[in-house]
Amino acid sequence: MSDPSPKLDFIREIIADDLATGKHATTITRFPPEPNGYLHIGHAKSICLNFGIGQENAATGAKCHLRFDDTNPEKEETEYVESIKADVKWLGFDWGGDLYFASNYFDFFHDCAVHLIKEGKAYVEQQSAEEMRASRGNVNTPGTPSPGRSRGVEENLDLFARMKAGEFKEGEAVLRAKIDLTSSNMNMRDPVLYRIMHAHHHNTGDSWCIYPMYDFAHPLEDALENITHSLCTLEFENHRPLYDWFIENCPVPSKPRQIEFARLNLTYTVMSKRKLLQLVQEDHVSGWNDPRLPTISGLRRRGYPPEAVVHFCKRVGITKFNGTTDVALLEFDIRDFLNHSAPRRMAVLDPVKVVLENWSAEPLATVEVPNHPQNPEMGNRDISISKEIWIEREDFMEVPEKKFFRLGPDRYVRLKGGHIIRCTGFEKDAAGEISLIRAEILPGTVGADSPEGVVCKAAIHWVDVATGTDAEVRIYDRLFTEENPDDAEGGFLSVINPDSLKTVTAKIEPALATVEPGFSCQFDRIGYFVADSVDHQPGITPVFNRTVALKDSWVKKGGR
Repeated sequence: MSDPSPKLDFIREIIADDLATGKHATTITRFPPEPNGYLHIGHAKSICLNFGIGQENAATGAKCHLRFDDTNPEKEETEYVESIKADVKWLGFDWGGDLYFASNYFDFFHDCAVHLIKEGKAYVEQQSAEEMRASRGNVNTPGTPSPGRSRGVEENLDLFARMKAGEFKEGEAVLRAKIDLTSSNMNMRDPVLYRIMHAHHHNTGDSWCIYPMYDFAHPLEDALENITHSLCTLEFENHRPLYDWFIENCPVPSKPRQIEFARLNLTYTVMSKRKLLQLVQEDHVSGWNDPRLPTISGLRRRGYPPEAVVHFCKRVGITKFNGTTDVALLEFDIRDFLNHSAPRRMAVLDPVKVVLENWSAEPLATVEVPNHPQNPEMGNRDISISKEIWIEREDFMEVPEKKFFRLGPDRYVRLKGGHIIRCTGFEKDAAGEISLIRAEILPGTVGADSPEGVVCKAAIHWVDVATGTDAEVRIYDRLFTEENPDDAEGGFLSVINPDSLKTVTAKIEPALATVEPGFSCQFDRIGYFVADSVDHQPGITPVFNRTVALKDSWVKKGGR
């Protein structure tokens, strides 16, 4: 897998120009997730951008901070903090000693709020939320001042101190910035800076009962950390005037620049944290790391290689225009990477037994097969074989179609690494299903061409009955049946794919039963699979997840 073109995007062009002109001697970016859920692949794009810029400009001392914007104690948990750290590291990035929490700056935020009050640029508001909403007006109607807007500095300082001391209940008072109630940008119409929340914080405990709003805290964090370029997605473009207002009006040590770029959207996927949380809480999936989710932990559990995810993020690129990327492009990158790196193994997902009736004519103990047909350096392995084997049910056809080259009555097929065999008969069960296939080996055909007069155009995989092992195999597919589940008439939950997970009991070659969790391989002719990181127990309970099929089957399904 080759790296995408190193052509500069518009953000990297801005940074290169800032360095060339001496505006900045180095570059400091930050990745600032809120620890209120697990990261998804959209965050991976931001991680690759922010940490990537740090890596690319390392010669100038550039770096990227990992900062947790933990200003809402009701939704934040230490579990999310630890999962985010694991995700960043899995993608191949390291923040070094630059790990920060917004909650460590609470004293600074408070001092900035007091500064604004003293400057006459903030006031305590005691209207209800509904009254504040009405007084702000709308895009066609200017806002109207509330009674609290005309309070004096000393009264506001006293009320804010009482808020901090816990004298008010939640919703009884907030601190607002005094900016412009007639602004066409609704974000500038006296936004709330602080609200009261009597909630335990994962980092500061019960030290605070007032918490800063994200729009207030974020620019102050950037400035305090001397961030040069604050990179965020396009939904924050209308917030930039407010970001700049706080930087200009608070006692901060630096002036970062906010730059917006288009977020990553994928077909057949939802990226909203709220919707992902709903899927988890309502048990539509097994948890945040369910392999059907676009969470980074879900991608990891499904067997997506981090290098392929990073490659995909680079390929999508950084633009100013919102759009939706076909999830098939992501699956292509995963498939392309695994095609070159994943060893091959044999597994039979829908088994039917074959009895080799003349096995004694030329018995084998093992056959030698390559671990990767295009990479000889991966070596070979020996696999046990005996008189009875399992093959895929679809590799036998009672009445073969014209272009079917596998096994059928009086037909020949090669067992991978072994003999050519001929079907001599078969049996059916009461339901009319093939229950047993009888065949004979052709002696002298191991590693040799077909004998004269024998037409053999295919080789199939198989598993030895005597030494093969049962395994739980989970066939994961796309979670939604519609390309744009967010736009579904009945809501995104109405288009959940009922076939997004199918579980089968497969037969696997012996070595697969003892691999460690996370082992990734191709099941010959089936797809790419990974030993599940949660449920797979080597030598006890083999569990494999399908990472991706060998081909995009959704074209045939009419999914696109």
